[in-house]
Amino acid sequence: MSDSPQNNPNEVPPLPSSFSLISTLGVVSMLSGLLVVLVYEFTKPIIAENQRVATERAIFKVLPKATSRLTFVVKEGKLKQVLENDKTDGELIYAGYNANNQFVGLALNAAEQGYQDIIKLLYGYNPEKGCITGYDVLKSTETPGFGTKITTDEDFLANFNCLDAKVNKEITGLVNDIKTVRHGTKQNAWEIDAIAGSTITSNALGRMFNQSGHTLHPVITQHLPLIKKAKKQ
Repeated sequence: MSDSPQNNPNEVPPLPSSFSLISTLGVVSMLSGLLVVLVYEFTKPIIAENQRVATERAIFKVLPKATSRLTFVVKEGKLKQVLENDKTDGELIYAGYNANNQFVGLALNAAEQGYQDIIKLLYGYNPEKGCITGYDVLKSTETPGFGTKITTDEDFLANFNCLDAKVNKEITGLVNDIKTVRHGTKQNAWEIDAIAGSTITSNALGRMFNQSGHTLHPVITQHLPLIKKAKKQ
């Protein structure tokens, strides 16, 4: 007696139709996409708040004499004061003031490709002296032990006691290009003495300060009276 098709253990079950496979994949993709959107929307305000807190902390770290600050935006060579929650295109800069409402310096954003990823930082700038006076790293994934020395190496940080970033007489750029030089060969105030063994990261800082200086410092110089006299809106 032969086995019936239902009882034949060697019988290959029919394959699902193409339509069934495509439908299943479509549903899975839709649910995955929806989940990604929900997670993004849930975490977006949290990430934004964390970034705001980090920026606020960095501002007062690079401007230690400041007790309050105002926000300005640079766009197409113009500078204007903006409210804290204004959504505007352009480069944000932060002006610090002491307890007597006297201007003490600026905090500016800068970014450049490092060894592994983009390095983002906020740096202090004294436009009256033409000096970059320090920085705080907002984002870096550089190699531990070498690339991360930009935040710990005292000799390297000494470059920024007063890194020369003076604006030229034409107010079109810097008097001298800021550049990183090989460790131990620094001769000028606008040069950055590199960290031995971390040339790529050191060079990234030189490029970002030079680009930021040529772009923002002339605009700041032109509008410095406005920044000094600005008041909370």
